[in-house]
Amino acid sequence: MRKPGSMKGLEELGRVRLSPNFFFRDFLHSEIASFYGLSNSPEDPDLAIEVGTHLCEELLEPLQASFGRLHIRSAYRSREVNDFGNRNKLNCSSNQGSAAGHIWDMHDADGRMGATACIVIPCVWDRFQAPGDWQRLAWWIHDHLPYASLQFFPKLWAVNVQWHEKPMRLITSFAEPRGTLTRPGMDNHMADHADLYPGFPSMTR
Repeated sequence: MRKPGSMKGLEELGRVRLSPNFFFRDFLHSEIASFYGLSNSPEDPDLAIEVGTHLCEELLEPLQASFGRLHIRSAYRSREVNDFGNRNKLNCSSNQGSAAGHIWDMHDADGRMGATACIVIPCVWDRFQAPGDWQRLAWWIHDHLPYASLQFFPKLWAVNVQWHEKPMRLITSFAEPRGTLTRPGMDNHMADHADLYPGFPSMTR
């Protein structure tokens, strides 16, 4: 697919179906782009579609099937939008740091591909708002899904969910307790965590 160079081209990209329940349009909204009049469309649509399909099919679809509707907070960012957000301290990392993350159509420094979406799962937030409750969801995802990295935030337990062709299996958080919950090599990484999320649904695809 060509880089969208017109409204019609952007419409065509938006209609691309990444998985049974998600279309590319679901991931194009950017408050930064909307407010500052920036373009949030990929330079390499084919790469963005490829990694977005992995993200949706392997992570977002099973999450939605298991927990109900997902709310997408922030997902695809163009290089222009991400760089603007970084330079103006709008909660965006550098383009290099966001490659194969929020910038779906940019390979990382190792030449690998990936994609990130920041999501909220309303039914989890509605039931579990005590300090540290984000860890329940973190361990459920860790035990059930092939995520590359998860990064949690205090508001609504929003979480950056990343698919990557070489997953790190790293979970970090800006919500308390802040820092690293698990990564390969930590004692808790390979344990059975089912007792940490009682009442959570079984895996559904």
